[in-house]
Amino acid sequence: MIIFSVLYPAADGARFDQAYYDATHIPLVKDAFGATGLTGVQVFKGLTAGDGGPAPYVAMAHLTFRDAEALQASMSGPRAPAVLADIANFTDIQPIVQVSALV
Repeated sequence: MIIFSVLYPAADGARFDQAYYDATHIPLVKDAFGATGLTGVQVFKGLTAGDGGPAPYVAMAHLTFRDAEALQASMSGPRAPAVLADIANFTDIQPIVQVSALV
């Protein structure tokens, strides 16, 4: 199982439209990548840091794929450009991306 994590760092003045992200972008991701091996999506909204200070991330999404081949098929597939282009509709934050394996 491969996890594709997208983290949106909090920054003063940054724009992140959580309602659009939840109602439009995440359904687009599920629809675009479901046929190529996406098996699940978890979305987290940042609340606080561990010490009670401001959350370091506005939001995080963890996309689960069957395997590395499924992730590659999704990211290089015909629907990937539409998913990437939609990012500008909800944020101006440059996300941090990480690929991990569940152990």
